[in-house]
Amino acid sequence: MATKAPFEAIHRHGYVRAAAATPTASSGDVAFNVAQTIALAREADARGVDLAVFPELNISSYAVDDLFLQEAFLDAVETGLDAIRAGTADLGTVLVLGAPLRRNGRLYNCGIVLSRGTILGVVPKSFLPNYREYYEKRWFVSGVGLDGIDIAVAGETVPFGTDLIFAATDLADFIFHVEICEDYWAPQPPSTIGALSGALILCNLSASNITIGKADERKLLCASQSSRCCAAYVFAAAGPGESTTDLAWDGQGLIYETGELLAESSRFDPEPELCVADVDVQRLRLERMRMPTFNDNAVAAGHPEKKARRIAFEHQPSLKDIGFERSLRRFPFVPNRPEQLDLDCYEAFNIQVQGLAKRFTATSGSKLVIGVSGGLDSTHALIVAAKACDFLGLPRSTILGFTMPGFATGETTKSNAWALMNALGIVGEEIDIRPAARQMLGDMGHPFASGEPVYDITFENVQAGLRTDYLFRLANQRRGFVVGTGDLSELALGWCTYGVGDHMSHYGVNAGVPKTLIQYLIRWCVKSNQFDAETDRVLTAILDTKISPELVPPDEQGEMQSTEDRIGPYELHDFFLFHTLRSGQPPSKIAFLAWQAWQDAERGLWPIGYPDQLKRAYDLPTIRGWLEEFLTRFFKTSQFKRSALPNSPKVSMGGSLSPRGDWRAPSDGVATLWLDELRDALDPA
Repeated sequence: MATKAPFEAIHRHGYVRAAAATPTASSGDVAFNVAQTIALAREADARGVDLAVFPELNISSYAVDDLFLQEAFLDAVETGLDAIRAGTADLGTVLVLGAPLRRNGRLYNCGIVLSRGTILGVVPKSFLPNYREYYEKRWFVSGVGLDGIDIAVAGETVPFGTDLIFAATDLADFIFHVEICEDYWAPQPPSTIGALSGALILCNLSASNITIGKADERKLLCASQSSRCCAAYVFAAAGPGESTTDLAWDGQGLIYETGELLAESSRFDPEPELCVADVDVQRLRLERMRMPTFNDNAVAAGHPEKKARRIAFEHQPSLKDIGFERSLRRFPFVPNRPEQLDLDCYEAFNIQVQGLAKRFTATSGSKLVIGVSGGLDSTHALIVAAKACDFLGLPRSTILGFTMPGFATGETTKSNAWALMNALGIVGEEIDIRPAARQMLGDMGHPFASGEPVYDITFENVQAGLRTDYLFRLANQRRGFVVGTGDLSELALGWCTYGVGDHMSHYGVNAGVPKTLIQYLIRWCVKSNQFDAETDRVLTAILDTKISPELVPPDEQGEMQSTEDRIGPYELHDFFLFHTLRSGQPPSKIAFLAWQAWQDAERGLWPIGYPDQLKRAYDLPTIRGWLEEFLTRFFKTSQFKRSALPNSPKVSMGGSLSPRGDWRAPSDGVATLWLDELRDALDPA
């Protein structure tokens, strides 16, 4: 089915649109609650919502006390439920509703799952609060232990119990579990068993009243449960309109995915509201595949899926473009929120500093040797080395910085390199590699040695290799330790010279940091006054310089060689890398995500302080072209370099490419499968 959906449709790419519904409540006016429920269900359907979760006891109201024990009231609730079933039979949205239901002389606080006019099942609340302001045991009975039985409700006999998992037969990974309010305050919420049984979306109908600080507590519980369970968590709390005899209500709606907040409602709003987000259920399943601990927990719990009843239903999802209800980070390695950006930069920088400091103290060397080009990577490696010296109480003269101009070295980068070395107070030296490069090219019979303007890969690699060769010999001569400068983005693309080249070092401090994050780490160092004013001035100048390896002389127009012109924008490649490495997403989905994130520079959030002149947009053909380049380089041509990487610290949750860490792959692999998947999605027959 998924292959028949157009590329633009979210259901093709493993998304389920979820909503936390906050209807205007009442003090037990069932007819009013029924009308509110139907109206909000219709709005959800119009917005393409697949799953809408309503508050606890939304049909009856929650704060009605002993009205729960009135037969006429309970009859009205069941009549109201039947009216909702009839009034929503033509809707595609699966509804999770709250109501008190009678069974075998007992009253249960229930979640009712309704799809296209059919009640799929009823889940009773497990844990009933009976402390402080709560008296639920006065009216309700716990559903703990009630498995494998049925309930008669609104003229139907349907599955009843805490063992229910609901799964669509025609939309992959649309699998959800239901628990109610207090259940997720328990040390082991029922949703934990639900997740271990296969549910990817965990639903909570809540009537949690509001007190100071409780909204943050709910967020904490939602975030932690979604994170531990590798799941999405949809929380819908009762809003204004409930009885305020002794309590108050704020109507908080939340949707989390693996600990990340996707959407939240306004609070204390008398108007009904839908809090909507597209949940990446495919990503959740892939995350569980990557996490053996999750499966081990299922084993330790006795494989709960063996006891769960999986209630199958035909969802009939929309197979058209219904938009995209989800915020995407253009820079997935760089957070959008300023407070998180500062914290992430602080942690990333200090991970690098601590890693280098530990490795340096574990060696017999007495000097840190680093090539300083005036570019982003060597600049960042150098300031990390400077901070490592400060941390260890060593003079910065411990660092030996070498700038090694070649045939295409520009004055701007060379002067920046010297200015930075001087500002930091390290020992700086210059070695002109051109004579040695000419000698090597001549010995090889390369046409450049005879005066021909041939600037091929050999011409470039002779220079890159000589620089690293010099650094290792200098380290040997001066009891030094070569600090690697290459970054994660370059390693993903294989944009480094293998062996005796920038591929090799004694320790690669930048190998876990992508290019897009390096820029922010340098900006953070300036912003947070890690160094003095002169160093900050030079760092800012380097940030403003075009990224170039400076291995080929300028063209006829005086334009320097541009890395991004040759291999593509690093901002796109970092986006591709994150979703490939972290989640294993298929190329067609990565293209879809990149298109959603980058098609309009005016839409969505940019990281704080990102320069306006650098805010770019990319259309789908451009994204596709560079994604094909990425897939070829990542899967086919570059792994042999990554299989022989020196040690380096992992920095980002996005992953590293160390053969001893997040990514292990054959050095002689192919990219055909990934390229074919992308082509089949974008060029359907």
